[in-house]
Amino acid sequence: MSSNAHARVIVAMVTPFDSSGDVDCSAAVRLSRHLVDHGADGILVSGTTGESPALTDREKLGLLDAVLKAVGDRAEVWMGAGTNDTQATVALSREGANRGAHGIMLVTPYYNKPTQEGMYQHFRAAAEACELPVMLYNVPGRTGINLESDTVVRLAQLENVVALKEASGDLDQVGRIRRSAPEDFLIYSGDDSLTLPIMSVGGWGVVSVAAHLVADEIGDMIDFYLQGDIHRASQLHLWMLPLFEAMTIQTNPIPVKTAVNLIGADVGGFRPPLVDMEGTPLEELRKVLTSMNLINE
Repeated sequence: MSSNAHARVIVAMVTPFDSSGDVDCSAAVRLSRHLVDHGADGILVSGTTGESPALTDREKLGLLDAVLKAVGDRAEVWMGAGTNDTQATVALSREGANRGAHGIMLVTPYYNKPTQEGMYQHFRAAAEACELPVMLYNVPGRTGINLESDTVVRLAQLENVVALKEASGDLDQVGRIRRSAPEDFLIYSGDDSLTLPIMSVGGWGVVSVAAHLVADEIGDMIDFYLQGDIHRASQLHLWMLPLFEAMTIQTNPIPVKTAVNLIGADVGGFRPPLVDMEGTPLEELRKVLTSMNLINE
């Protein structure tokens, strides 16, 4: 865990399911320990990568309990508590705080597409209800709405809104936020392939999908950048780029969960409407993993 503030490499962890399709907390414990042993200093449970839309609140809290017990003394454990219903988000955020989460991540309200003022009031209500560190999550490609830089800066004035996971793909937006937000407000990349570029405009770290497989290397890349060794940071970025791209062959978390299974960490299948990866996409993923010596063929 970073001593200065918060974790640099937070893994947006997949949710393991057993053969009956139930959440497998024992597998979640094993996976979280593996991730922390191999370079992650933060774990996010019940994010989009964890198939949060298909999890009940009880399942989300059960995952939080299990992962906190397993690695909470060695890494930050964040909980995805955001929904498109402010009342439900407030209730889940409070319960996450009661269970001991180190922080909560709140996605922009999807589908109902509130105004910027509506999003401000939504996030403010959740932040004021739980007193935990809050990370905003902006991912317009999945929610259909962009949390604009002015709104982020406004929210960053709230005492416990401490970070943003930015997945808009817009580096200028990141720059505007960095320029105007408080210095101690942390910006995380929400896209693995943009971690290094976002670091260059004042980013703090990444909430990562690919870190299931290369957390050590992502951490090294960030460390090299912070030490001023841009060449070595760039080399690591370019080495990992095929993996970053492979994680988008199909909808997240299908590629990463498939990859985690391929390397031998059994995390089970998917909850409908997600389905298994097959055919050409699966072969493309295998080729990338093999080329990086992540699996043997």
